[in-house]
Amino acid sequence: MKNIYSNIYSFNKIVLKKTVETLKQGNLVGLPTETVYGLAGNAYSKKAVKKIFRLKARPKKNPLIVHYFSLKEARKDVIFNDEFLKLYKRLCPGPLTFVLMKKRKSKISPLVTANLNSVAIRFPKHKIVRSIIKSLNFPIAMPSANISSRLSPVTAEDVYEEFKNKLTTIINGGKAKIGIESTVIDLTEKPKILRPGIISANEIKNFLKTNLSKKKNKIKSPGMLKKHYSPGIPLVMGKKPKKSSHAYIVFGKKFKNRRNYFNLSKKGHLKEAAANLYKIMRKIKNKGYKKIFVSKIPNQGVGIAINDRLKRASR
Repeated sequence: MKNIYSNIYSFNKIVLKKTVETLKQGNLVGLPTETVYGLAGNAYSKKAVKKIFRLKARPKKNPLIVHYFSLKEARKDVIFNDEFLKLYKRLCPGPLTFVLMKKRKSKISPLVTANLNSVAIRFPKHKIVRSIIKSLNFPIAMPSANISSRLSPVTAEDVYEEFKNKLTTIINGGKAKIGIESTVIDLTEKPKILRPGIISANEIKNFLKTNLSKKKNKIKSPGMLKKHYSPGIPLVMGKKPKKSSHAYIVFGKKFKNRRNYFNLSKKGHLKEAAANLYKIMRKIKNKGYKKIFVSKIPNQGVGIAINDRLKRASR
């Protein structure tokens, strides 16, 4: 399909060089990751980080995730511990974000961390974003490439829909494979999941061979605000619509094919449902439906993350 967008680029060596220069100049770019598309800027630059918050209209109390290529770069900014190293060895690069204590001499802008002593870090798996980070001499702060509290983008076109030409560069890396944001684990105290994701709490618990804390946390990472992931129209969980002007998000083979029915996974696969969640919610909104109803989604494994996103979207 022909690219009709002046600021969406297919990735190649020339685009890599352009993207690196844009980031070095303190400007922002839209980048693909395996989870969702991100809005990237220099994590060491106050100027760049300010632009991220301004463009997203993001509350300053909501920290950003800093993305690294490898342990070598991250070691400059954060204090490693045994739990982190165990999980890194098993699950990175990949869709897992760690909250760790920040080193006193770290160059990370205090705006990134909402002035906390901790910082959320991740090692993304997507080949494009890894090649870009590897070509930089700084890590990138990169929240999802959307207006704050709205649906996260899973394609380059979604990013354009959010920001139009306010971004000069959006890299097309295809549809995000996972389709929801990374799991976030706080390792500054007893390990605790701050945001569920494709990597479940049970997997992490088994790797660490310890129970996870259930203590309530202050906002230490993205995904902890009550209202989030909103499609921009009312969303009701666990009920069926009575009007055809309302959309019905369903899960599994028992549901018929109807005009206002949108199935996350006809086969009943939760990972497929997660990958389709934001795409379907955005499609429903763009089709002009006035309200979304959602059938029951099993609250296990990846279903916990799906229900977390839906619950926050319904507020």
